[in-house]
Amino acid sequence: MRPFSYQRATSLDEATRLLADPSAVPLGGGTDLLVCIEEGISAPTTLVDLRFVDGGDEISWSARSGLRIGAGARLHDIAREPRMRDEFPALAEACEVVGSPALRNMGTLGGNLCQRPRCWYLRRGVPCLKNGGTTCHARDGENQHHAILDGGPCYIVHPSDPAVALTALDAKVELTSRDATRSLRIAEFFALPRDRMDQETVLLPGEIVSAIVLEPASAGGRQLYRKLMQRGAWDFALASIAAVRRTDGNVRIALGGVAPRPWRAPESVEEDVASGGLDEDSIAALAERALYDVEPLSKNGYKVSLAASLLRDAMRELVA
Repeated sequence: MRPFSYQRATSLDEATRLLADPSAVPLGGGTDLLVCIEEGISAPTTLVDLRFVDGGDEISWSARSGLRIGAGARLHDIAREPRMRDEFPALAEACEVVGSPALRNMGTLGGNLCQRPRCWYLRRGVPCLKNGGTTCHARDGENQHHAILDGGPCYIVHPSDPAVALTALDAKVELTSRDATRSLRIAEFFALPRDRMDQETVLLPGEIVSAIVLEPASAGGRQLYRKLMQRGAWDFALASIAAVRRTDGNVRIALGGVAPRPWRAPESVEEDVASGGLDEDSIAALAERALYDVEPLSKNGYKVSLAASLLRDAMRELVA
């Protein structure tokens, strides 16, 4: 491990000023970053601690603008916040199944969205596409946990649970740099490997996630988050699903563990689920149509069955 310096920021302005240095890296809970440093896939010269940024972990509500979650909010606090469990239960449930209690008490929402993939080739320093190599070793190698949708030329899957729920909730991500703050839909926040290989988001140099915003239209209705794991707990998703039937009747469905970013179901499928009146044959047909573009690798075909099962169960709950 290379030596690095430590800086503690107490305001967002100070944090973005320090992070304007290209060799500086933001530190939230550190549950992924410190592992990345130890594994050699991150080599900062300066860590900028965001845990003491004034208001960085605040959760605030507004009838007009909705819910604003500071990127420094702990996953445990989000999962246990009573109003969150009432109005955005899909997000609360997703935060509640991240890792272990210790990780949820340390990990922040912003850090969770920006964590690196758990591909064993990347993490072990194998010269893959993300490590400066010329090929994705998972394509024809050990690919049990890799992508079945939106893959290529790299087949990572994004490991975040909250990101899947936030995609179904159509959240906005607030990004702040030294010069400006911008806001974009979470579907635009994640980048596919075919678009950029150096990271999994559209964050620009010196830019950080400062907050997540959920609009009033996404509150309430019928919401769920489900996660299938190899172990009974404290594990990453083999496949997961977030599904929302909003109070206006619109449906949003997103899958996790199957693609390099949270994967949104086709709009036509969501519209048919929203129409209601579905019998078992219709539900099975819609789940199959949702996965029409699936392309499993040699050892992860089981994920197709898992995803289809999650889709069918979610559709039953949404139309019940």
